[in-house]
Amino acid sequence: MKSLLITGDRSGSGKTSITLALAALLSKNNRVQTFKVGMDYIDPSYLAAVSGRPCRNLDSFTLSNPQMRQIFDYGCRGADIALVEGVRGLYEGADALTDVGSTASVAKILSLPVVLVVSAQSITRSAAAIVHGFQAFDRDVSIVGVILNNVKGGSHTKKASTAIEHYCGIPVLGAIPRMEEMHLTMRHLGLVPYREGSVHGDFRARIATITERMSTYVNLDLLQSLMKDVPQTSKKRTVFDKKPSTDVRIGVALDEAFNFYYADLFDILPAFGADVVPFSPIHDRLPDADGFIFGGGYPELFARELDENERMRKDVREVSENGIPVYAECGGLMYLTERMTLEKGWQGANSDSSFQMCGVFHGETRMPAQRVVSYVEGKSGAGSPMGTARFRGHEFHYSEIVLDKMTRYAYCLSRGIGIRDNLDGAVTNRTLGSYTHLHPVASMGMIRHFIDQCRKKC
Repeated sequence: MKSLLITGDRSGSGKTSITLALAALLSKNNRVQTFKVGMDYIDPSYLAAVSGRPCRNLDSFTLSNPQMRQIFDYGCRGADIALVEGVRGLYEGADALTDVGSTASVAKILSLPVVLVVSAQSITRSAAAIVHGFQAFDRDVSIVGVILNNVKGGSHTKKASTAIEHYCGIPVLGAIPRMEEMHLTMRHLGLVPYREGSVHGDFRARIATITERMSTYVNLDLLQSLMKDVPQTSKKRTVFDKKPSTDVRIGVALDEAFNFYYADLFDILPAFGADVVPFSPIHDRLPDADGFIFGGGYPELFARELDENERMRKDVREVSENGIPVYAECGGLMYLTERMTLEKGWQGANSDSSFQMCGVFHGETRMPAQRVVSYVEGKSGAGSPMGTARFRGHEFHYSEIVLDKMTRYAYCLSRGIGIRDNLDGAVTNRTLGSYTHLHPVASMGMIRHFIDQCRKKC
């Protein structure tokens, strides 16, 4: 099997569109397994759409090296090519003086060759200086080629390519002109998730255009020749392998409003003996289950529809009051508050709007608020439905949640903001709601404890 990592010199370099197009091109004749560096949910939804296989996340802040290797090896089973998309610039990470959380760290841990996407708008010879600097910054990162983006024309391409190949000693694999199609649909927290059916037609059209252009402007044969051979993964048992039988049912909210899940969750749950029962808080009734998970997403964009499904909201409140375990992250937590208030000006609204939510937690969600994007580190205390543990995760939101002052919190954060004052993981009965997103492999013990709680009757 062959492997390659595509990264950028900065955010906005065009690496996401380029990686999507390369995944689509390579998938025509190969089984391509995609990965995304970092804790993002949305890019993986697009990479999965073009490859036909679940995209998996790799993050050196939340995951240990062995955990990352296991995710990579398991994901690559049955694949011909592993294609990894980086996050932000190659060396951006959790702090200034280490590469923890960076694309570079993942490249080194997994010994992946790197193709650097450089936005060459308005520069030619200077592009060589940028690439040379990236090479010299960390010699343990193997940068094997460059793709130029936002070039103006033939002379621009020739000058920049000649300089890079002369001074840096690596090939320029392609040069892509500036084109509107390279910009995918965005909103306040990034790209629009692929699961929202409203973007499917536009996405397919744009990807078809980008893929066609990519086949013209990028030397795919040369790119494939730079991929590194990876030994076929072992068939020995892993943490992801299912138990012979299941004895607990976990309802997972999965629809347009709630779709921020790491692909590994849907392997970890069966591995711990749980049947996954997907349901839609917008369209369905609450299924019969021993516990429930409400992931993140964009519930604010479907607030009216969530409000209108009164039966669902009532049933969620009742199962929580009856002591059935419920775990909610970010958007899921927003849904469990009493109401969601969207202020005047939000998404073009002419006045404030308030929508009824489940009322599991006493308090409300307000939008918009300060944009928060941060790694999280903390500990889960006694009495938490997720057990006592230390954890690392991520928070990413544009809302503020104001809960009753008597609310009990299970998480104490040493890094991150949480719901308030570095406290997160609001708890009532056996329900926990947090801004913190947990990776299911990094936090396997907490997921296992939650499932064990679901086995126990009140």
